[in-house]
Amino acid sequence: MSNPKNKHQQNIPGPWYTTHPDDEDGEGCIACNVCYSGAPDFFAEDDQGNAYVKKQPVTDEDKALCQEQMDCCPVGSIGNNGQ
Repeated sequence: MSNPKNKHQQNIPGPWYTTHPDDEDGEGCIACNVCYSGAPDFFAEDDQGNAYVKKQPVTDEDKALCQEQMDCCPVGSIGNNGQ
């Protein structure tokens, strides 16, 4: 599970987020490119290839796509605090 106290600084405000790669629990982004390849409208990569949320999903279809990325994330660095 992603650590909401270690969010990537480039995430835009909202319920969806990714975590910074320096997560001592091992749930930080590893720059695998799964999310920003699978949902490029919502996830982007920083200069080091680590993911952040660039747009919050609004529609049920968009939320389902982001959920799919969260489920596929190999280290659990995508989170949704449900707000």
